Amino acid sequence: MVPTALPRPAVRRLSAYDVLRRLPLVLTLLGLLVAGIYILFVTTPLPLSGNGSWRTTTFGSAIDDPVDFAKTFLDAITFAGLLFVVASGFTLIFGLMRAVNMAHGSLFLLGGYIAFDLQQYFTNAGGFGLEQVDAWEWFVPAIVAAVAVAGVGLLMQQLFLRWTQGQELRQALITIAVSIILADQMIQHWPLQDSLAWPSFIGPNNFAHIGGVEYAWSRLFILGVAIVIGIALYLWLQRTRTGMVIRAGVDDRNMVSALGVNIQRTFAIAFVVGSALAGFGGAMGGAFSSLAPGVDGQWLLNSLVVVIIGGMGSLGGAAAGAFLYAFVFTFSAAYLPTSGLDCCTEYSPIFTFVLLIAVLALRPLGLFGRPA
Repeated sequence: MVPTALPRPAVRRLSAYDVLRRLPLVLTLLGLLVAGIYILFVTTPLPLSGNGSWRTTTFGSAIDDPVDFAKTFLDAITFAGLLFVVASGFTLIFGLMRAVNMAHGSLFLLGGYIAFDLQQYFTNAGGFGLEQVDAWEWFVPAIVAAVAVAGVGLLMQQLFLRWTQGQELRQALITIAVSIILADQMIQHWPLQDSLAWPSFIGPNNFAHIGGVEYAWSRLFILGVAIVIGIALYLWLQRTRTGMVIRAGVDDRNMVSALGVNIQRTFAIAFVVGSALAGFGGAMGGAFSSLAPGVDGQWLLNSLVVVIIGGMGSLGGAAAGAFLYAFVFTFSAAYLPTSGLDCCTEYSPIFTFVLLIAVLALRPLGLFGRPA
């Protein structure tokens, strides 16, 4: 008997659907390649206009000035710490509870303003002004702001969001309305740009020396607080009964309720913790940069980007998203091309969204996301 030849496997042709499905990934990688080539190799100054302005890259200064590179690296890490503090509260509410809280940025700004008013009251009562701020004159306002914002968040969750659980569009519209109301009231009471003062022991004139680099203690303090908060949240979610109920309730709310657990009370606790982190982050953000109308929208966007990059419901994803976001934003602002005009061309927001597109093209659920 002559053995018959095995049939050849059918060759699958590449359809138009396959091409379109892979097109976003191809375009993203191509864009990143072009950007990398531009940064690394396009070092010749190019004229922007006929008025003598030039566009140049500063990437080479990372080699010529390693101290500047180290400071930029530390700036990225400490900025990531602040991003994580704010975004960890957002991932508790949005990622774990699936509650669309578009007022998270307003809670951040409200916490900053409350802390600012309390610090002004304490320093004026002491008669020393903001030049000599004791430790309690920063920590007490920050803690009070976190508690006050937690109360506002609990009120919002109980009055509006408790009855609309699972209705994402309705929750988004409700929290947008709350955000607009809060923003309007904050503009009425705090129309100007304000800033908190750091305590004297980590104030702007105190620097740490790290390998020959002089760096502000205040920014290292932000990083330390972020690490402590991250560890505390991890232990709370992984090792306590409340944290386990929160994670189980996200996966199967009906089953947890059938076991006799008050799931609404558990979710209210999570909402309080997330709002408190936003308020405390507002106090740190007010000392980190400044408080002004419009900052709430920026920090809502920051939190959204961090959670989307890291993946909803993942605390580790929030940390990874914060680091990626901070590094892209900080290094692109420091080393991407700038113009010689009075106002520098800002490329960092563009590359931030390039990062977001790249992650979503490769991992649609985020780096550590999983299906709901």
